[in-house]
Amino acid sequence: MTPSRPLTHDLFKSFSEAFKVSVKEVIIYNLVEGIFFAKLICDNGEKVVEIDTRTSDAIAIAVRFGCPIYTYEFILSSAGIVLEEETANPSEVVASAEEPAHSEKKEEETDIRKKSTEELKELLNKALLEEQYERASQLRDELNNRKKS
Repeated sequence: MTPSRPLTHDLFKSFSEAFKVSVKEVIIYNLVEGIFFAKLICDNGEKVVEIDTRTSDAIAIAVRFGCPIYTYEFILSSAGIVLEEETANPSEVVASAEEPAHSEKKEEETDIRKKSTEELKELLNKALLEEQYERASQLRDELNNRKKS
């Protein structure tokens, strides 16, 4: 779907390009009480500037600029999700823009312990794409518990 007018992140990219500022990378630099902190590393050819931002905005901007997203080991160890089978190409992960039907929502709310590992991985990817981090952490914990068993 292409909106008729630019969205905020698209506007940011157009504005940045008009003034010859590029976003070189995004750094997710802290995690406090379940809240991620991020910054944009911007460059205008003369000066590099770090701009504090919400992590969701940083990721949306990184996607538009095609720049890398980095974080620290302590963040990965406390909030990272390790999947047994990694997707070779990130573009293979597809998000649906549609709201799940009422019956689908009920199904997802059932006990996650009854789900297969593959179902959990799919639900985890969906939760991350929809920025449902609490749900994602529940799914991650269940996957990690299964690995330990």
